[in-house]
Amino acid sequence: MRILAHRDFRRLWISNGVSGIGSWLLVVAIPFHVFQLTGSTVATGLTLALEALPALIVGPWAGVLLDRWNLSRAMWLADLASAAAVALILFADSAARVWLVYIAVLAENLATTVFRPAARALTPAVVGTGKELAAANALTAVSGSVIRLTAPPLGALLLAGPGIKFVLTVDIASYLLSAAIITTISRRVRPEPQPGNGFSQLKQGLRYVGRSKVLRGILLANGVFLTANAGLTALLVPFTVDRLDAPGYAVGYLISGLGVGYLLGAAISSRTLTWLGVRDLLIATQVATGCAFFALVNAPSLPWAIVATALIGLPGSVLLITAETTVQRISPTELLGRIGALFFAVDSLTVVIGALAAPALTTLAGLPLTLNLLAAFAVLAAAPVTLFAVPSHPAHLTRMKLTSADREASDQR
Repeated sequence: MRILAHRDFRRLWISNGVSGIGSWLLVVAIPFHVFQLTGSTVATGLTLALEALPALIVGPWAGVLLDRWNLSRAMWLADLASAAAVALILFADSAARVWLVYIAVLAENLATTVFRPAARALTPAVVGTGKELAAANALTAVSGSVIRLTAPPLGALLLAGPGIKFVLTVDIASYLLSAAIITTISRRVRPEPQPGNGFSQLKQGLRYVGRSKVLRGILLANGVFLTANAGLTALLVPFTVDRLDAPGYAVGYLISGLGVGYLLGAAISSRTLTWLGVRDLLIATQVATGCAFFALVNAPSLPWAIVATALIGLPGSVLLITAETTVQRISPTELLGRIGALFFAVDSLTVVIGALAAPALTTLAGLPLTLNLLAAFAVLAAAPVTLFAVPSHPAHLTRMKLTSADREASDQR
């Protein structure tokens, strides 16, 4: 916990935690509120679908903005925007006003599209790119796992007690508190003014990722892996009900098992980076997580499935933390916002593809075969991409220099 002695990181970490608690309280509350207002599963599903749109459409452009702005200012402004968006939902008190919820969901996730890449870019700026960066990412993952475990059930309890308005008020307060904490960070990261318009700067970031074997490989491999993960997540409810003969709410037990695994994985992730090279660690965790996928989808009962989800979370957490730490270390400071936003956008794209493809494949191949195909896809596609695309030794994981062609591209309008 020595990383918490770092004043600026400590405040960044607390801000992320406070904001995250409020956001995860709404994971249960918003779909419940929409369904209560409309009685429509379609309306509820639309709410969830809208969450992914901002990262897909606006995400890369948000990265351009972040590479021009003071990062801490971008974060607290995003928090204020999120608070204002959630406040809109207070006025959605009938089916005729459910459109206010849709606007609020879009606006809140648009703000998140700015906040999350900014937080990723600010972390190496305040702690450096050495051992402290891995420790910072691990601690953030641990706290995030705890929040994911506790906040959604707490949100459900608050819904049953004080009600939706109380939950929304707590979320608004969390965003305001997070914004206040961010303003106290003394490390101000204000990138140097860059030539060119937004489009040319966006192309510069994309060109850099295309030229970097490490970034390109991680982006592709993570995209493949997270698509399989999203597909399995989309099928968790039918898997629980049809394969495990358990009630639908038992999915919560599976998510809790996953959270336990994430906690354990996050706790050891900073050390695992010293055991293996980056490429080997990525491959090992992809294979281990894929094998745990097989254990889950073929589990004979709910208790075995819970154990399997914990086994998924442990290497899965190490995989995600290793990838994020590597991207932060090798990306140039002047491009970190654009590169982080691109990864965030691809993450959201995988959610959409997986969530749409998995149910469609189920209608063709059936649920058992589809679940096993997704598990196989996670191993047989992601690991080979990593093997051939990422250099084998950490010594290769250094920042590339921007070429004159890259800089000239920024000057073109």
